[in-house]
Amino acid sequence: MIGRFAPSPTGSLHPGSLVAAVGSWLFARSAGGQWIVRIEDLDPPRVIPGSAEEILETLKRYGLEWDGPVMRQSDRSPAYARALEHLQDRSLVYHCGCSRSELQRTASAPHGREAVYPGTCRDGLPEGKQARAIRFRVPSSTVTFDDLVFGRITEDLGTECGDFVVRRADGVFAYQLAVVVDDAEQGVTQVIRGGDLMASTGRQIALQRALGVATPSYGHLPTVVGTDGSKYGKREGALRLETLEEAMVSNTLAQALSILGIPGVRHSDPQAMLSDALQRFEPERIPKGNVQWIDPSPRR
Repeated sequence: MIGRFAPSPTGSLHPGSLVAAVGSWLFARSAGGQWIVRIEDLDPPRVIPGSAEEILETLKRYGLEWDGPVMRQSDRSPAYARALEHLQDRSLVYHCGCSRSELQRTASAPHGREAVYPGTCRDGLPEGKQARAIRFRVPSSTVTFDDLVFGRITEDLGTECGDFVVRRADGVFAYQLAVVVDDAEQGVTQVIRGGDLMASTGRQIALQRALGVATPSYGHLPTVVGTDGSKYGKREGALRLETLEEAMVSNTLAQALSILGIPGVRHSDPQAMLSDALQRFEPERIPKGNVQWIDPSPRR
């Protein structure tokens, strides 16, 4: 069994990412498997120099040691190009000439959901449009998977997202394609990540089938939110884990473990905490839905 943690180096590691890292580590280690780390630095304008190294050091500080070398998506463009060529040879992708502003005006979606691509260019570029992005033709059938936390999930990609981008207008390969190619090459058999990424799972399974690669098992962890209910991420004021004093590291890790259904783990050494948590880990105790993060204070 091979699990993975795949952060984007667009800022410091934050509590939501820590929960995802610890959760994926627990699932992998409890099965006697490997836990690998991949840096998803596919989007150059969003990458913050030095952030990848900072994230890796922070993982070590919290006792999270990985197996093997760290893969970086910035080195992987040839592999993504080969996968895209495979899809093109089978007419499973097409050029799209729609701009973002056009899609905002014409695409539709239920309240609170992302816009559904209306298929404007599916049967060929309309007159006057020039090729920009490349989109994947989603299958007409539904995609079903058994989530290790949430249970059975069924998605109709045609009505929930429509044909999605696999190469952007600026030439950058899209996240969905890159993740599928990397998981296949690294032999990943289990993907444990934040619940905010559940909407990507159906798309990735559809791409896996189109590319003829294996589908990992999936599990989605609680989405960590702040006191205002919004996602606790790389926003202004978010807790930066690498800046915490040593006295607060164990408190922070303890809260992450509590969110994952393992309360009351207390040691001064993060590795000892993880070892203790591993003995008590029961996936069925992981809550479903959002969980609020309370910034810790030092123990007295």
